[in-house]
Order: sequence, then structure tokens, then C-alpha cells
Amino acid sequence: MPMIETVNLTRKYGDLVALDNLNLAIEEGECFGFIGPNGAGKTTTIKILATLLKPSWGEARIDGKTVGYQNNLIRPVIGYVPDFMGAYDDMLVGEYLEFFASCYGIHGPARRSVVKDVLDLTDLVHKTESEVNGLSRGMQQRLSIARVLLHDPKVLLLDEPASGLDPRARIEIRELLKELRRMGKTILISSHILHELAELCTSVGIVEKGKLVFSGSVREIMKRASRGPIVQIEVAERTAEAAELLRKVRGIVEVEVIEAGAGGDPEGGARIDAMLDSSGILDISELPNRLVVAGFRLRSMQMEQVNLETAFMRLTRGLVS
Repeated sequence: MPMIETVNLTRKYGDLVALDNLNLAIEEGECFGFIGPNGAGKTTTIKILATLLKPSWGEARIDGKTVGYQNNLIRPVIGYVPDFMGAYDDMLVGEYLEFFASCYGIHGPARRSVVKDVLDLTDLVHKTESEVNGLSRGMQQRLSIARVLLHDPKVLLLDEPASGLDPRARIEIRELLKELRRMGKTILISSHILHELAELCTSVGIVEKGKLVFSGSVREIMKRASRGPIVQIEVAERTAEAAELLRKVRGIVEVEVIEAGAGGDPEGGARIDAMLDSSGILDISELPNRLVVAGFRLRSMQMEQVNLETAFMRLTRGLVS
């Protein structure tokens, strides 16, 4: 039985369909990356799993228990970290964790011990006497994770935990999540920082306009998004003419000119993407010679690297609910 499961999960706000028959199955110990544009339904899904919203119809289950009917049994096994931390004024970090530990029914020496453990795990021991409101965004996110670990939940629901963090803080959060994955936690994480999800997650799901577009391993999504072997070529000038030459080369099935500023490189010049016949009829080492003999100055040539970002762009259309 999956640790997290949704069956035809649907949520409507009036006429707006935020989730449309969403079906997910996340096994115990998985780290599942939930990807989609803003407004696609990620936060709605996580809030339903966190027992904060009721579905309009369909079911959501955690550890075999059904959201909306067994919430009191679900809440002890989940930890929910929203994308923004609501801090308590004038509380110190240690006091903050002591307060929430008492809310979880942890008292006496056991409470002091568990607070010390989560401070050690999240590397916040040196901030025990600091005011929560005075922490940086990255430290507050670590404290949010520390808070939900106090009762040792099986499942972590993380909504954009790296949002607004500087590069160092993002790396620290990522390493913390890797450690939690090694501890056997089942993690569902939504994020827009796709290259970090590729490193962290065992599987991913892409949601668009409330519908699940794809769910599977990172390797499977790369394979699905791959259009075939593509050589990326830059010439110093006359890009359109070079592209026309390549279209006539046997073994190249499609040629596309990517204008400057496209593909995430605003400073780069126009680039030619040449898709090769998968039969391997063309030896790509011939291409530089053909271009040079024809009078073109070659700036660069490399095989395209398909990553989670390119896969996301190819499998979605930017639709929102």
C-alpha cells in the first residue's frame, strides 16, 4: 500500500477546478518532487494531504488512513511545512520548539531531549537563544523543518521550502532533506528549482491545470522528454545559412534556429539545434568540417543535455487552473 495515495482527487472553488481527478501513488521512503506552474494545484494538493482542506470529491490517503474521515489519526504521522513561516513574536528558537513539543504531548526530560535532537539535526544549536523573528529566511525554513520533526513523523509535506532562499541556504536545505530521506522519511516536496529536485528526488510528478501530466522516476521523465540526439551548434555569423546547409545533410532529420535570449541564455547568440536520425547514420565528427569548408566560423558544438528543466518545458504548456 502506498504511503501517500490520491484517487480521483478533485477540488473546486466555485466554478474553478483547482484539482481535476488527480491520481498519485507515493511509496514509503520515496522523495517525490511535485512540479507545475503557479496555479497548477500543487499547494491545494498538499493542503488536502495536510488535512487543512477537504476534497470536493475523490479520496486522499496517508498511511492507509483517509483524509476527512481519519484526520486525528493522520496528523500524528505527518509534518507540514508551508511556503511561508508564521512566526510567534518575541519567542526564542528554543522556546518555539519547546512550545510545539508540548503541543505534540511531549513533556519533561523527553521534551528537552527531542528539542536538542532536532536542533542538532537542523544545525540550529547556535541559534537556540535567538529570536525567531530575527532569523534569516533560510534559518526560519530550517526551524520550520525542525518544528515538524519533533514528533518524528513518517511523512513530510513541504511546499516550496527553498522559495526565496539565497544559494547557500538552498544548498543547506537540500542537504538536510537528503539526510531526512536517508532516515527513511517519505517526502513530498513542491519546488520551482528543478535542477535541485533532480538531485534530491527518487520520482517526480508534473501537474498542469489540476491534471497530472506525468508521474515516474527522474530517468523516465528524461527519456519521455528526449526528442532524439540533438547537436547544438553556434557559428560566428550567417546562422540561417548554416542551418540551411545542415538541413541538407543526410542523417539530420530536423533543424531549428534558437534565437538569442531563448533557452535561458540572454547573452548568447543564435544557436542551431540539429536533431539526428536515431539510426546513427551520421558521424557527427563530420559536421565541423562541413561547416568550415563552406566558409562558416564554428564557435561551439555540443550534444544537448536533457535535464529536468528541459523535460518540464517540453511536457507542459504553461496552463493553470
